Amino acid sequence: MAAKSAWAAFPHDAKGYAYTGDALKKAWPKLHAGDCEPFPDAKRAAALVKAAGKAAPKLDAEALAEALQEAWRAFHRGDFKAAHDAGIALGPIGASVAVKALGIHATYLVDDEGERLKRYEQAAALAEAAVKALPDEANSHYRHAFALGRYSQGLSIAKALKMGIAGKVRAALETTLELAPKHAEAHTALALYHAEIINKIGAMIGGLTYGAKAAEAEKHIREAVKLTPASPIAHIEHGNVLLLLDEARNEDAAAEAYERAAQCKPLDAMEALDAVWASDQLA
Repeated sequence: MAAKSAWAAFPHDAKGYAYTGDALKKAWPKLHAGDCEPFPDAKRAAALVKAAGKAAPKLDAEALAEALQEAWRAFHRGDFKAAHDAGIALGPIGASVAVKALGIHATYLVDDEGERLKRYEQAAALAEAAVKALPDEANSHYRHAFALGRYSQGLSIAKALKMGIAGKVRAALETTLELAPKHAEAHTALALYHAEIINKIGAMIGGLTYGAKAAEAEKHIREAVKLTPASPIAHIEHGNVLLLLDEARNEDAAAEAYERAAQCKPLDAMEALDAVWASDQLA
């Protein structure tokens, strides 16, 4: 990357992802089927301000709702830097959009491994502050798990386990699902938790030490696909889970899952990046 703070632009056509005016609210249930993020209207903004107390920005509910909607519009059209910066400006209340923007951009549009890890660390710190300020928000915990999970994937498994990241990720995901049982992305992440540990340290030690079970991985990924059948990432991670559990036996089934992901019609920039990644795996 040219500079440490460089934000590579979204490389595809974003015309269909603008969601101006009322279009955002109308599309919201589909856009957020995976993460169960509530629509940030004035009522929601007021509730967040009340819950966050001193950590809340000095804005009235209307202004905060507008700022959150603008941040999410930026995210959905692939302007990840604007989404991140707008979220940061709103403190813990903006952490959900800031962490998602930072994490998705790092995953797909940052090539430098060290820079990517640094951004996941930043994202984890933002999410940690949100967990403290808004502990009753499912996505405070989910974004924390997401950032830590991506960070640990960039380390050696031995290092990640030694740092105790696995336990933190699992606890955050379980809290997410207690607060939002239909959180498809948390089901996906929990499936990966079980599958990655089994893949790296074996079913026996993984089961005894971390409670990792293949049956749990399969159960959670099935639930994610059931909840969000039109979402590319659910199918991608289904393929990834199958390969982690038994690459030789599941190669064809994983390719089918990637194919389903590639055929999904993206609703926003993130889904477009997911679908392109899936297509690349089939090339």
